[in-house]
Amino acid sequence: MAWSFPILRVAGSEVRIHLTFLLLLAWIGLSQYFAYGTAAAVDSVLFLLAVFACVVLHEFGHVLTARRYGITTPDITLLPIGGLARLSRLPDKPSEEIVIALAGPVVNLAILLVLLLFGAQLSTETLTAIENPAPGFIDRLAVVNIFLAVFNLIPAFPMDGGRVLRAALSIPLGRQRATRIAAGIGQGFAFLLGFLGLMSGNAILVFIAIFVYLAAAAEAGQVSLMELANRLPVERAMVVRFESLPTDATVRVAADALLRSAQREFPILDGAGRLRGFLTRDAMVQAIGTTGPDTPVLSAMRPVPSVQTGERLSTALRRMEADRSPVVAVLDGDSRMVGYVCHENIGEILMLNEAESQYGNRPKTQQSGGVSAGSGPSR
Repeated sequence: MAWSFPILRVAGSEVRIHLTFLLLLAWIGLSQYFAYGTAAAVDSVLFLLAVFACVVLHEFGHVLTARRYGITTPDITLLPIGGLARLSRLPDKPSEEIVIALAGPVVNLAILLVLLLFGAQLSTETLTAIENPAPGFIDRLAVVNIFLAVFNLIPAFPMDGGRVLRAALSIPLGRQRATRIAAGIGQGFAFLLGFLGLMSGNAILVFIAIFVYLAAAAEAGQVSLMELANRLPVERAMVVRFESLPTDATVRVAADALLRSAQREFPILDGAGRLRGFLTRDAMVQAIGTTGPDTPVLSAMRPVPSVQTGERLSTALRRMEADRSPVVAVLDGDSRMVGYVCHENIGEILMLNEAESQYGNRPKTQQSGGVSAGSGPSR
């Protein structure tokens, strides 16, 4: 995720922190300092850090449970509104998705029990005013874990309860339709949160509402894309007309190719047509600014994942996501590159498929032709 950076790696998953989380820490600390003094500022910052430690444990509940089903988690990102664990793929069975989704709230309930054993007290005052330091640090932390568990069990995307709902609905309806329903509920819930935030003047609630709405829409779009990608061979979405660079080229040569073509990424091929790596536009600009235009392309390129011809487009998408790569190379049986898949072509094939779906829903008397969802333009 953009604007995030790694802070540690645990059990094979990289924990990343988003810049906005640090801004939230600074805002909380400064506002408490100017309002109540140094002690209140320190208490607020430490409490927020403790809350996000619970959020990380919540996310690792998902991570470790997903591994039971062979699903890895490349990273977890801490945001101001919580954590986001990125799974390498969706679970194969609805029952697996339910177990993975419920693992997070179960961790929060386990933390609550531990805090109660260490003397945490639950009272009406603590339940209604978490920001009040009077009840005590672990008392407030215990209440936060109740809220985390309950909030995440709301049956609306992107909360864990929404994933449980999606899994249950996918049994009779299929994953794509179930996702649309759960995402629609999530967006409706976001409107409700936003309305309550505006009426009460609570900016944090409005911010959470915006995140919930966007996350629900993104989840629906991702599932639609994967459903389409599972039906298509990678050849239907790959770029087959492209300009490549030789291994002895410089970034200056690559820059000339960038200006005269519509490409934004260039494969670097050896004399046998085998791929050495890709030079992206961003890497090109960075190399010119740091080491100069005469930098060898082999020094500025990056390795990229690859798939074989005949594999599903969904395989290419998963490898792109797992490697955070802008492209996936497509190789033939002799390991020679015959094309590549990039984000731009994936977006185009999704738009074509959506247009074809809309056309197919028109009354039959209005239909006169069609487009192929898999006929993404070559470059």
